[in-house]
Amino acid sequence: MTESEYVDFLRAGTRTAKLAVTLPSGRPTVTPVWFVWEDDGVLRFNTGIDTAKARSLAADPRVALVVDLEEPPYAFVRVEGEVRLVRDPPEVRRVATAIGGRYMGLDRAEEFGRRNGGDDELVVEVHPTKIVAITDVTG
Repeated sequence: MTESEYVDFLRAGTRTAKLAVTLPSGRPTVTPVWFVWEDDGVLRFNTGIDTAKARSLAADPRVALVVDLEEPPYAFVRVEGEVRLVRDPPEVRRVATAIGGRYMGLDRAEEFGRRNGGDDELVVEVHPTKIVAITDVTG
């Protein structure tokens, strides 16, 4: 995929990203996340400040995510990068609202933003260091 193709793929529909992190114990784990890919080339999602995900990312900012098309012709985008954790309340609310609009519909965006944009949440910014994007895996 070209850059514009993988950006379109990441923004299309309501696919979840599968986020791989290393737990503080050293064990790997994968969890689904709702996300937005924004014009600055950064993938963003919200999580609670006191979650295992947030603790893991604070301890080791390296991540990998996969967003895939789970039906023929199959396709995926893998994003590797480093995260920055953002606790700025207006930014947390903005990202939560954008995610709500994407996954819950524009009519519920503000509701989702209020619920998931509180003081106990943060934004995870994934700054890509490598992107692999494959279309038509079946060839």
